[in-house]
Amino acid sequence: MLELVLANLRTRPFRTLISIIGVAIGVILVVLFTGLANGIVEDMAKRSANWKAEIVFTRAGAMDLTSSNMNVSTTYAERLLEIEGVKTAVPVGRYISTNPKERWGIQHLDGIEWAPFAEMNEMDIVRGVPATGNQEVVLDERHMRDKNYNLGDAIEIFGKDFKIVGVYSPPSGARIKMSLAAMQDALQAPRKCTYILVKLEDGADTKAVAASINEKLPGNRVNLTQDLIIDAQDRIPGFNTFLNVLVGLGAFVSTIFVMLSMYTTITERRKEIGILKSLGASKTFVIKIIEGEAFMVGVFGIILGLALSFAAAFSIERYFELPFKFDPNWILTAFVIAIGGSLVGALYPAWRASDIDPVLVLVNE
Repeated sequence: MLELVLANLRTRPFRTLISIIGVAIGVILVVLFTGLANGIVEDMAKRSANWKAEIVFTRAGAMDLTSSNMNVSTTYAERLLEIEGVKTAVPVGRYISTNPKERWGIQHLDGIEWAPFAEMNEMDIVRGVPATGNQEVVLDERHMRDKNYNLGDAIEIFGKDFKIVGVYSPPSGARIKMSLAAMQDALQAPRKCTYILVKLEDGADTKAVAASINEKLPGNRVNLTQDLIIDAQDRIPGFNTFLNVLVGLGAFVSTIFVMLSMYTTITERRKEIGILKSLGASKTFVIKIIEGEAFMVGVFGIILGLALSFAAAFSIERYFELPFKFDPNWILTAFVIAIGGSLVGALYPAWRASDIDPVLVLVNE
């Protein structure tokens, strides 16, 4: 039967190629775009969690993705230092706003006291100087490169022009940083921050210290930095819905392409099918032949789709520096969609083919 299936596919190579491309598009929708979405989310989470601090002290609502709250008193930093096991505590302000000039239309800022923040996270100014003035900022190397900025250029923040005075490395948190005092002044939030990074003494038990902080400073939120990446997807509203829509769209495209291709193929092969049935082929045999062709189309579509997805990801990552993370579960989902969509799409054409009357076909054709 395999030889017959492959022969039928070779007989109409262009139609077969179109079907394979249709299935490959479904695979690409799932693999490439979920890989891009996961890569971007993980990159954001890693930068947010690329702190040497083990604990992030904050309040409810302050650490949501779309949050710009500065509702944590900086005096908590002094109280945290009194807790056994805590080495340093550094307040950080965060501001997120829409900005069409930035990638994805979002501008993300950190307000920090450079010296303690840089010391804690082992960061350096590789060019220029730290931001200390009320209208000064420093950027990481990636953002400087993406935007073609130079030292001394102006960047619009809070409706004002801020001067780029330095470049830092490695990336940590927001790509744009200003002084905490400047952010407090701009947001009219004196002695406030969004969260406090807590670095522990060597050998201190992270969970024990976190429990101690919860006990001595109740009503706040204590996060372990190691947990921030794990729940990054849940912090983005609609992220999982977006991925599910991609999966559904991929399944729809694969199914429709195969169904249309197989249906037109059956219309053209009525005489062949009539001859097969006149020689004793059963309805089940005819359905198996059509479904076998659809299965092979699905297999070839998977191969083509994966090849194009990985090639496109390599090119995009190289030339546009967008991160990709391919999840084996999503790749398996693409396999199921490609094969399942092909088989389901071929069901109706296969049933129509099995119902062909060989007598009528041979008489009329």
